[in-house]
Amino acid sequence: MSEGAEQHLRLFDRASWPEAQRVTEILRKETVGGVLLLVGAVAALVWANSPWSAGYEALREVQVGPASLHLDLTLSAWAADGLLAIFFFVAGLEVKREFVAGDLRDPRRAAVPVAAAVGGVVVPALVYAAVNLGDSAALSGWAIPTATDIAFALAVLAVIGHHLPSALRTFLLTLAVVDDLLAIVIIAVFYTDELSVVPLLLSLLPLALFTVLVQRRIRSWWLLLPLAAATWALVHASGVHATVAGVLLGFAVPVIRKHGEGPGLAEHFEHRFRPLSAAVAVPVFAFFAAGVAVGGFGGLATALVDPIALGIVLALVLGKTIGITGATYLVSRFTRARLHPDLAWSDVIGLAALGGIGFTVSLLIGDLAFGAGSQSDEHAKIAILAGSVLAGLTAAIILRVRDQVHRRICAEEALDADDDGVPDVHQREG
Repeated sequence: MSEGAEQHLRLFDRASWPEAQRVTEILRKETVGGVLLLVGAVAALVWANSPWSAGYEALREVQVGPASLHLDLTLSAWAADGLLAIFFFVAGLEVKREFVAGDLRDPRRAAVPVAAAVGGVVVPALVYAAVNLGDSAALSGWAIPTATDIAFALAVLAVIGHHLPSALRTFLLTLAVVDDLLAIVIIAVFYTDELSVVPLLLSLLPLALFTVLVQRRIRSWWLLLPLAAATWALVHASGVHATVAGVLLGFAVPVIRKHGEGPGLAEHFEHRFRPLSAAVAVPVFAFFAAGVAVGGFGGLATALVDPIALGIVLALVLGKTIGITGATYLVSRFTRARLHPDLAWSDVIGLAALGGIGFTVSLLIGDLAFGAGSQSDEHAKIAILAGSVLAGLTAAIILRVRDQVHRRICAEEALDADDDGVPDVHQREG
């Protein structure tokens, strides 16, 4: 990196908000988003399992949009292809910001959570594949348990982790950013069935114009929104999942101002679009995606003994915990990267269990793998919900215990500071 670029990054660090304040702000927003996401999912489940379930199915199948542009899509398709593009646009902004000016720009600092994210993708996929070995149709869902739902995970951590070290929150945030990036790559590479080259190439034109404008710090919505919509429509027509367009548009936005004097448009756009993503896009998608008819306890039991569902539950609850913890240990043990000194291994295990909360992207991949509305997709949705609940409860128990430990450590340090004015250094309890 050139000396000028390094100076720009240093100026950005001084001008941007402190790390702890940034994480706190994101946690606060994601907590609200997690609650709204839960409301949308519960509403869908209640309606789909009520005597009025036919109305829910009819609503999902309402078609809206111009047929001449091949955009006469159902409401459920608009939610998955359209609204989730906003979610992935925000994810793209966040990923780029972390690589340019956040934790991921320093390889030594980012190595541990990045490795944890990779382990949290690979091991759950292997667990799922092991359960469904020999069934080629079921194996198409291998990527379902690889995703961590950042909205739910951060919401749970914010609720139960009042005294947990900020390093744990930063670790989870970095892990989730990398997890989003890996999910984007998986969707683009493995879940594109038919590729139309011409629309894909044409999508580069509005994307290039959008990039030029934002690089020149132009914010005019009447210029940027039509270009973004055109990029999305052409990517959708190409056969590549349209959410990839949101990521590419997010990557185009500059993170640092032109003269290195603070944050650029990425922060501005994220501030504008994150509420829309958290309060509208993701909850509405959850409402249209999570409405599966369980069929009572008998139907639930039947669904969960399906190898597809069993593989998802085991992968989310065990695979994520083993993958994240194991990768963290290997990188800390055999490389120069080190776990943050404020964190004990029991903290990491709790965080790894929290990574098993898969929802938004998992539901999307389930639709792509098995086809929305199929029996396999319905069983996958039930498994995602059940596995996420189990993972969340496990993480809540572990992290609640750790929260009490860290609370006691903070109290002891405060007492020591009152005694001699200088807080003692305590070794974290493992």
